[in-house]
Amino acid sequence: MSRLFPILLFAALACGCAGPVVPQSQPRLLTHANVVPLAIDPAFSFRKTSIFLHERKYEQRSDSEMINFERERMNYGAITGAQMEAREGHYFNFWWRAQRPAHLTVRLEYRQQNLGAYVQAQEVEVPNACGTVETKFKVIGEEFHNDGRVTAWRALLIENGKVVALTQSFLWN
Repeated sequence: MSRLFPILLFAALACGCAGPVVPQSQPRLLTHANVVPLAIDPAFSFRKTSIFLHERKYEQRSDSEMINFERERMNYGAITGAQMEAREGHYFNFWWRAQRPAHLTVRLEYRQQNLGAYVQAQEVEVPNACGTVETKFKVIGEEFHNDGRVTAWRALLIENGKVVALTQSFLWN
């Protein structure tokens, strides 16, 4: 632990953080995705995006152990068919970076197959964001089975009611 402390301290000071990052809350589903003005800030950026579609009826065994493991990991702890079905859907992981401390909201806006152009959204508040942060979203269970697959998406970093960074799928318009 004593060797790790100087490294953590340096990392915190390098990005100007005064304290540790507060753990993120669970995403909340918004009833209406309001339009937010664009004010891109180079201090914030999306670094990496990972999207995983878990739909058992279309999955086949793969020669890759990593792919098989990821599929099995989604069902870990599920006993009944209903529990496994509730875990089917899209899983989104976004890694993003804040070069200065800020109170940010991470929003995932998405369209689903059966809803056409209707935009849904989920948000997570990150009160003391600094450095590299991972944010996870899920579109699973009844929402996935009733409304279909996610056809287009975009992720936004919002500070003080303005979009400071964004990333989006190819089909988002």
